[in-house]
Amino acid sequence: MSASLDGKFTDALNILSAVTGRVIVTGMGKSGHIARKIAATLASTGTPAYFVHPGEASHGDLGMIAHDDAVIALSNSGSTQELNDLLEYAKRFAIPLIAITARENSMMAEVADIALILPPVPEGCPMGLAPTTSTTMQLALGDAIAVALLERRGFSSSDFQVFHPGGQIGNNLLRVSDLMHSGSDMPLTTPDTPMSEAILTMTEKRFGCVGVVDEPGHLIGVITDGDLRRHMSKDMLSISAGDIMTRNPRTIRANALAAEAVAFMNTSTPPFLCVFVVDKTPIGILHLHDCLQAGVR
Repeated sequence: MSASLDGKFTDALNILSAVTGRVIVTGMGKSGHIARKIAATLASTGTPAYFVHPGEASHGDLGMIAHDDAVIALSNSGSTQELNDLLEYAKRFAIPLIAITARENSMMAEVADIALILPPVPEGCPMGLAPTTSTTMQLALGDAIAVALLERRGFSSSDFQVFHPGGQIGNNLLRVSDLMHSGSDMPLTTPDTPMSEAILTMTEKRFGCVGVVDEPGHLIGVITDGDLRRHMSKDMLSISAGDIMTRNPRTIRANALAAEAVAFMNTSTPPFLCVFVVDKTPIGILHLHDCLQAGVR
């Protein structure tokens, strides 16, 4: 099917990307089920779209189709009678019409502004009757249209997350800035601070670490529970934070995906449970538990 695509596919994309209204997707029977899925995929990837049932269209739902919309009609035969009223309406009001059909000489292909013709491949059914191969090709072509439009619009993962706030997709697209702790919640100290006070800060903030910042506020080190164990001695409470801190702590960007932060924390040697978020100065701290509680894996 990909080899059969020609300039008409690009022409269809030009029409759909210029639509100021919505893309109406329609079809009857099994083609209708595919049309519903195509409409859902378009809508979730930045192209406003919805499905209109051709039977209901003939009984009032034509009013759902506006002059600034475009129509994608699916029919393997290209002669589905239930589509006739909707097709006539589109032509009457000069609404762009794109047909997806396997019959190049069908009525629907002839009246359409652009006809995307499916290649002549037999149905997978042993009788050659049940819509199987044809609906699979319709679905693949609809997905290709949606992805091509997505790329034209510059639709990003951030845009995708706006439309998918629920479920694992939305969780995996959360940003570090969505989950990090900031402001007074951050455990910070200075290199001259006695360890007796630094430990109190670690205990109060409950992240298992404390960041060490210099006078301009730049993060220059970090003290973790592991650092405390390695420097445990009777004099530890009297030395300063700068004496035992680990320099050049690993940090992450605020706009990084939370999933990236999880991988970052899990693959470090040794693994650690939190990471500071910095621009030039620390603006937040992210704990592994925050990510797991939000469903980020």
